[in-house]
Amino acid sequence: MKIDINTLNQLNWKKTHGLIPTIIQHKISGQVLMHGFLNKESLKKTLELKKVTFFSRVKKCLWTKGETTGNFLFVKNIITDCDKDSLLILVNPIGKTCHLNIDSCFKNKIIPKYTFLYFLENLLEKRKNINFNNSYTYNLYKSGTKRISQKVGEEAIETILAANNDNYQEIIDETSDLIYHLLVLLKNKNINFSDILKNLQKRNKNKY
Repeated sequence: MKIDINTLNQLNWKKTHGLIPTIIQHKISGQVLMHGFLNKESLKKTLELKKVTFFSRVKKCLWTKGETTGNFLFVKNIITDCDKDSLLILVNPIGKTCHLNIDSCFKNKIIPKYTFLYFLENLLEKRKNINFNNSYTYNLYKSGTKRISQKVGEEAIETILAANNDNYQEIIDETSDLIYHLLVLLKNKNINFSDILKNLQKRNKNKY
């Protein structure tokens, strides 16, 4: 169930003793960022500010994440589980979420696959204007749309040839090159991969 100011009273506040455990998740990458607790007051403030506001069990007060650092968690959606005793908040984070200056409080070297794709997109965006160690990506951007498009075409052909050769590793390598160059082309046109996913979801909304 989606939570708004009209439905917050439907949560099972009694079962959770007034504090509902809440998972914060990146809206686009799907990365789990942190965990906290909300009481009814902090949930109301979260809905009003559109910024995640927790109840601190230590200080016994409300605190809006980012109020001292500027690393706010802008709310995009709030939903509850089937028992209505926990929440999932999808957010657009600003800066690092964890106080250790990392993206997620759940530090893990194993990055979920689409989360990595999101990070890769951000890296490609930065390479537009930063020539780090004579960056191939930077130079590719500077070569212009025609050259980038040509590279996408070349990699597509090499992927087809790899598939026809029925070489497992070669298919993976060439497909990786193709996706990389395709992402560069999209970023060059200021299109995010999430826009492509939204379009695919729209086309298939009645099929899943």
